[in-house]
Amino acid sequence: MGLLRNSLCAMALFAASAGNAATLLEPTLHLKPQGVEGGGRVALTLDACGGTTDTRILSALVDNRIPATIFVTGIWLKRNAEAVEIMRAHPDLFELENHGGRHVPAVDTPRKIFGIRSAGSPDAVQAEVESGAAALAGAGGPAAKWFRGATAEYSPSAIAMIRRLGFKIAGFSVNGDGGSLLGAKETARRIGAAKDGDVIIAHINQPTHAAGEGVVQGLLALKQKGMTFVRLDDAEGVGNDGTTD
Repeated sequence: MGLLRNSLCAMALFAASAGNAATLLEPTLHLKPQGVEGGGRVALTLDACGGTTDTRILSALVDNRIPATIFVTGIWLKRNAEAVEIMRAHPDLFELENHGGRHVPAVDTPRKIFGIRSAGSPDAVQAEVESGAAALAGAGGPAAKWFRGATAEYSPSAIAMIRRLGFKIAGFSVNGDGGSLLGAKETARRIGAAKDGDVIIAHINQPTHAAGEGVVQGLLALKQKGMTFVRLDDAEGVGNDGTTD
C-alpha cells in the first residue's frame, strides 16, 4: 500500500507540474473608470506586428484627433518609416510602445500559440523585449514604458521577467478585431460597445482586411457617444496577474 500511495502521489505531483507548465495568461487591463454618465474614458491600443500600415485607421485617428497607443515591433518599424514620421509629428495623439523585436510570444517554454512559435526560453524572452526597446530607441522619441508580447499571451515566469526589466504589460478588456480577422460589422460592434474604463486592442498593420474599416466605424461611434480617448501613459491602468503593480 505504501508503494502504491507513493506512486499515486508522484503521479499527482507530475500532473500538477505539467499543468503549471502549460498555463498561459492573457492579462486584462482597465482604466480607473470616471463614472461619468453618458461618457467616460477608453484607451485605444493598436498593434503593428509586421507588414505595412492601415492608412484608413491612421488617417481617421489624425483627422478626428483620437489618441492611441501603438505597439510596434522592430520588424514593422523598419518597413514603415513614413507612418512612424506621421506618428512622431503628432506626439499629442500617439505614443509608441514595445511589441517586441521579432513578434515572438513572450512564453519561455517551447510551444506554438495561434500558430506562432514562442520565444521558448527565458533568455529568448529577454532578447525579444530588449530588442524591441532598442528598435524603438533607434527610431527616436521617448523610451518605451509598456510591453505587449505577440499573441498577448504570456507564461507567468515571463511576466515576472518583463516586470523586472522595467516594463508594465499591456493587457486589454475589449478584443476589437479578433486579431484583424473579424469582418467590418462585428469589429465596429465590438469597439462601439466599449464602456468607461475599457482598453481596446486592434491592429493597424493589415490594410487589406475588412476589420480596419470596422475599427474606424467603431471609433467614430464611440466619439459620437461622447467617449474620451486616452493613451495608456495618460491614465492610471489596473492590470491583473502582476502586470502593472
